[in-house]
Amino acid sequence: DIGIQLYSVRALIGSFGRNQHDYKPVLKALADMGYTSIEAASYNDGKFYGNTPEEFRRDVEAVGMKVLSSHCGKGLSDEELASGDFTEALKWWDQCIAAHKEAGMEYIVTPYLSVPKTLKDLQTYCDYYNEVGKRCQAAGLKYGYHNHAHEFQKVEDKELMLDYMLQHTNPEYVFFQMDVYWVVRGQNSPVDYFNKYPGRFTMLHIKDHREIGQSGMVGYDAIFKNTDTAGVRHIVAEIEKYSCPVEESVKQSLDYLLDAPFVKASYSK
Repeated sequence: DIGIQLYSVRALIGSFGRNQHDYKPVLKALADMGYTSIEAASYNDGKFYGNTPEEFRRDVEAVGMKVLSSHCGKGLSDEELASGDFTEALKWWDQCIAAHKEAGMEYIVTPYLSVPKTLKDLQTYCDYYNEVGKRCQAAGLKYGYHNHAHEFQKVEDKELMLDYMLQHTNPEYVFFQMDVYWVVRGQNSPVDYFNKYPGRFTMLHIKDHREIGQSGMVGYDAIFKNTDTAGVRHIVAEIEKYSCPVEESVKQSLDYLLDAPFVKASYSK
């Protein structure tokens, strides 16, 4: 039961509302390879890859895959950060959450937050994410944050950004989608974070420098042996760089996970 972040095939279908192509043949190919669900990367103005939420859901389900999650977010303006009032931003989220519910999504994940200048700004973002998570929960969805490597920097030379976020967001409203590759690139151990913040990592992004399993730099066996501690319910493959054509790259990555003895058939049971 392995999902794929559709950013992995952006060269074939476009991303973030740009250069949209017909994604149906690509979805079919991914399903035929053995991927079971998708994570979108193109929510824009109520649409996914230029299609209505209902159309997107229908197209994904038509090939036998599940609509699982979506990467999207809305940053706060300087004024909103200064005032701590993000009422206007939440209006955007109300439409966004409604569209994701129509598309059959279970999870919405904000994929990026640059390092805030101050701890006050970071706290405002934590309050904001808690509120977004509360609204997602009311609609029957779950809300999370996805890391890169820059979250291992200190804000005001005092607090590690990622730790601060984990400590100041409410586990009831905000989960974390750990990108294991970026944790390693940030010179940290995914398993250490599982142990430090058990149960917070509902989803994992399984990624490598290119194809999954190719570099040898990410200790997948240790990561997968500790998924119960982490609280993992879903794994999503993301392939950002390739050493072969895209279709071959995403298939090689899936085959690695399907063949690995330490990867369970499902994490949602």
